[in-house]
Amino acid sequence: MNKGPMKGGPTPGGKGPMPGGKGPMPGGRKIDFGMLKRVLKMLFEFYPVLVPVAIVCILISAAASALPPIFMQKVIAAIETWQKSGDWVGASKEIVPKVLTLGGMYCFSIVAVVLHTQLMAIITQGFLSKMRCRMFDGMQNLPIKYFDTNKHGDIMSHYTNDIDTLRQLISQSIPSVLQSCAIIACVMGIMLYFSVWMTLVLLLGVVAMILVSGRIGGGSAKYFIRQQKAMGRTEGYVQEMMNGQKVVKVFCHEEQSKADFDKINDALYEDSFRAHAYANMLGPIIANIGNVLYALVALVGGVFLLTGAKNLSISGMAFSISIVIPFLNMTKQFTGNVNGLSQQINSIVMGLAGAGRILGLMDEQPETDDGYVTLVNAKVAEDGTITETTERTGTWAWKHPHSDGTLTYTLLSGDVRLNQVDFGYVEDKQVLYDVSVYAEPGQKVAFVGATGAGKTTITNLINRFYDIADGKIRYDGININKIKKDDLRRSLGIVLQETNLFTGTVMENIRYGRLDATNEECIEAAKLAGADDFITRLPGGYDTELTGNGANLSQGQRQLIAIARAAVADPPVMILDEATSSIDTRTEAIVQRGMDKLMEGRTVFVIAHRLSTVMNSDVIMVLDKGRIIERGSHEELIAMKGTYYQLYTGAFELE
Repeated sequence: MNKGPMKGGPTPGGKGPMPGGKGPMPGGRKIDFGMLKRVLKMLFEFYPVLVPVAIVCILISAAASALPPIFMQKVIAAIETWQKSGDWVGASKEIVPKVLTLGGMYCFSIVAVVLHTQLMAIITQGFLSKMRCRMFDGMQNLPIKYFDTNKHGDIMSHYTNDIDTLRQLISQSIPSVLQSCAIIACVMGIMLYFSVWMTLVLLLGVVAMILVSGRIGGGSAKYFIRQQKAMGRTEGYVQEMMNGQKVVKVFCHEEQSKADFDKINDALYEDSFRAHAYANMLGPIIANIGNVLYALVALVGGVFLLTGAKNLSISGMAFSISIVIPFLNMTKQFTGNVNGLSQQINSIVMGLAGAGRILGLMDEQPETDDGYVTLVNAKVAEDGTITETTERTGTWAWKHPHSDGTLTYTLLSGDVRLNQVDFGYVEDKQVLYDVSVYAEPGQKVAFVGATGAGKTTITNLINRFYDIADGKIRYDGININKIKKDDLRRSLGIVLQETNLFTGTVMENIRYGRLDATNEECIEAAKLAGADDFITRLPGGYDTELTGNGANLSQGQRQLIAIARAAVADPPVMILDEATSSIDTRTEAIVQRGMDKLMEGRTVFVIAHRLSTVMNSDVIMVLDKGRIIERGSHEELIAMKGTYYQLYTGAFELE
């Protein structure tokens, strides 16, 4: 069953909805608890033992921070008793054990803090490492359309800025929030134990803190999210300019490039400025509210002491100086942790914005593959029986399982047929109309036409980089939708107009075509492509290191290595998309001889602007606006005196 063009999902960090169908981040003013839940779930999934141990250590250190007021109250009460009775010996017997116990608790807390910080370092870096691996692994399974419709720099920012915000979320924000919440809960319980009335006074001030945090923190969170997106756009633009630096300089586009960058950078500055302006304002305001609250609690406590007001508490204790002094310390501790929570909200929202972009990339729909026909090495007996083998025989066959459990094998001969194919990259804009191509085994089929006529699109459909909207594509009589994509592409060699070389040696770049190829096979492929001559003259020969997409080589040399890479794969079908467009005429003659050998016995699809490279093709197809308007051999097309004839005689140009 044929499928229409693949529908692209939302751009991570772009304008589409957040992953998981949760809708957009709510205006930047709320924490996306669904996203936070996913992050925490993955934390426990990756570290089911270490995370609970770290949490226990955090809670122990929090309890150790919250309990001293109880000891302080008891010590002060003992001192009050001593002052009244003069029994210092009795008081010291009560005070010293409490002080020693408190000291022991602090020592235990230090151990817990050290342990939890070390565990969080392990958990955080391990979590980020696993997330990067999951992102990269998932990215390898995404359809070509995703990379065609997203800026590469913005994709890169997932591995840099977004990962960094996630690091801050895991290593700092979540532990800090957990610790602050535990301390606040413990302190609140102790306060209620000592005095309900003074606790209510404190809570009135906390309400003011929460209102201010919601007002100012909401604006800060909104701009922190915008900052993350602006950072992705900035990195995307920088990456574009780096890749196109030669074009920028050739056309003296430096000033315009700087002006465009300034606009993007100014937007980033504006979002960052507003985010940090709000964030920097929040801390001092909350801290000063805490100071006012401290004074208010001291005043109320003094009034209660002077008036002899009746205390309401869980403990049943009356108001005394032993309650008021610890209460003041708890007030500082309580408001300090509330302030800490308000400061962490921005980091949490920014971390979740980064997490949303990361999970958005991970949630992108992978390239679908419903194929079940696979490619296997085969042997052919004298009676024509095809059997599967693990040895590399040079003969391949399609292994076709059937519903009744039987298997059939079809020799891979390279018969490729497109029958009445329609296609559009987007639904409302068709690119190919009723295209039919019949390439028999060993034939050389050429596509000629102006830029945008649909030549490369046809080869993209054969590779199943995109799926057709209507029609059929059959490979050795098998609908290509039934063939597993990896096996389909393994049977196709391709040389693109835009050459991509990877960091590594020349030998490693050639071997990229077939990872189990020997050095001798790689050298033979280079000789076949006509690349051996210049490679042996490089400083390190085949061991010369290439960086920056082979920037130390000429465009023609890079193309020769790409041709050698296709040659070492030794596929039965070759696609040459302007494969010699970057090679001079003299070198082209050398390469053409090698390519003629490479094409012997193979089905070859050639896309070319130079008619000299397609004249010896078995079939030449002329495309115009997505339709095949002429087809035939060179001689037949010349005799027709149509579009091809006019191109050949120079009556008009391809463009």
